Parts: sequence; structure tokens; C-alpha cells
Amino acid sequence: MRLIPMLALLAVACTQAAAPSAEERSSGRDQVTAKGRPIDGDTVSIDVRLFGADAFEKRQLCRNADGCWQCGKAAQDYASRLLKGGNANITMTGKQSYGRPVGTVTIGGHDLGEAMIEAGFALPATDFLTADPERATRYVAAYDRAVSRHAGAHAGFFIEPAKWRRGERLSCEGRARDDRGDRGR
Repeated sequence: MRLIPMLALLAVACTQAAAPSAEERSSGRDQVTAKGRPIDGDTVSIDVRLFGADAFEKRQLCRNADGCWQCGKAAQDYASRLLKGGNANITMTGKQSYGRPVGTVTIGGHDLGEAMIEAGFALPATDFLTADPERATRYVAAYDRAVSRHAGAHAGFFIEPAKWRRGERLSCEGRARDDRGDRGR
């Protein structure tokens, strides 16, 4: 469920205490626990992993007829372009992955995970979508469309992001174990 690291900007008033007030506790607002990075004195950024989509890692390479290319950077750039297209609505799942909160992200009513999969920059992580069969069906259909169009990484060969995180590499990346783990059409 790699989601592409994304920024969710949260305003934090400098005068508030660290503990939530009684009003905040009773408001029904969801809390998110995550490591934050300061943008400036009153703005914090957190990473949210996409629910059910495993995108290529930022430093990951894929291979096509022209050789290796930076599919992970392309995935990051594509997500960035989509996020700049409108306000992101983030719905937290209450789960964590790699120490980061997991959520779904929609931009203008469009599911970011589904868009990443359809563009060939992510794979559906259906093992995590058993409680959301409708989303699983949409993600698998988006994957099938990406494969049939040879979109993104499907134009050649790639290592699944989860295997890449465990150290598997294409031969053009160095440290390759072998190319039997390559996928693509």
C-alpha cells in the first residue's frame, strides 16, 4: 500500500495546549497520529499512505525498450500533478503502514489510488481491500486497463514495489538477484 508520500497540511495554533480540549474530544473529529514535519511556524505536514494502492518507490527504476527509466519518480510527479488539481479529501482508515497513517484520497471526486493504478504508476493491493470489495473491483479494473494500454510501468518490466522495498532489483539497477521477478507485458 504504498501510496506515494503526500502532504496533508494541518494548521496548528501556537497558543493551544498539547492535549485536546474537552470541546475537541467531544466534537467527533477523527484524530491522526503521525510524525509531522514543520512547513513553517504554524503549519505541519504528515505522510499518508494510500489505502489499497502500492505505488512505485521514488528511487525505483523500471525497464522498457529504451532501457531503465525512473518510474518511481514518474509516479511521484504524477501524484503531485493530480494533487495540484484541487483540494484533497483524505479519509483515514485508522490503520498504519510503515509507521504512517493509511487513508483514501480523493481530488475533485476522483480516487487518487485508482488514478495512480490506471496510469500504470501503482498496483492494486487487494489483500488490504477485503473489507472494501467495491474499491477492490475498481482498482483491479483500473489495473487491467493500464495493462491493456501498456500505461506507465506496463510498457515494459518492473519489480513489484513490495519486492523492491525488500531489495529485489532489475539488472539495470544493480544489485539484481535475477530478472525472474520482473513483471510486465
